[in-house]
Amino acid sequence: MALASLPAPIAEFLEVLTPAEWVAEAVVRLPELLHDHANCELKAAGTALGFIYRYPEKAELAYRMSRLAREELRHFEQVRKMLAVMDIDFAHVSASRYAGTLRRACRDKEPAKLLDVLIVGALIEARSCERFAALVPHLPDDIARFYAGLLASEARHFEHYLKFARREVDIEDELFEQRLQELMAIEADLILSPDSQFRFHSGVPT
Repeated sequence: MALASLPAPIAEFLEVLTPAEWVAEAVVRLPELLHDHANCELKAAGTALGFIYRYPEKAELAYRMSRLAREELRHFEQVRKMLAVMDIDFAHVSASRYAGTLRRACRDKEPAKLLDVLIVGALIEARSCERFAALVPHLPDDIARFYAGLLASEARHFEHYLKFARREVDIEDELFEQRLQELMAIEADLILSPDSQFRFHSGVPT
């Protein structure tokens, strides 16, 4: 069985860990988990490309998001291969409660919008990393090894998003930390509250 430990930056960043109830549900609903995971990787690539379209003048951000998009697409291809082996057809799914709520929490006007979307990106990547680590001990060996291998890339993506959130928006440190804590509180509530929908980032199963 593959082993995985949660990278220290993620453990220090997240306010709450995934509830055991979600892990137990994920293990018995593995095809659904993988299907939503594939959708998450595709959406993550699209999000990264969106930064390039919206902020082409930010050269370093555009360069990093270009590389990130390619990595997310590679992960998408890998999960799709797993689905094919399991004879599961890929189909698009709607945004989860988790992603939808975080996106709606983002402000509309710049530069607050850029700050919020980058922080949300960091939160999503951090949570993905934490969930991979939580799942690895409970999964079949082939999937466990794959998820263990994703930990480093998800942690790196988290660090990139958080770095750009601090760098690209001219805001006082106190105001940055205040907004970060506000969005982190929303994220933590989504993870710990009951959720009728099972997804890769869903809350406690009902």
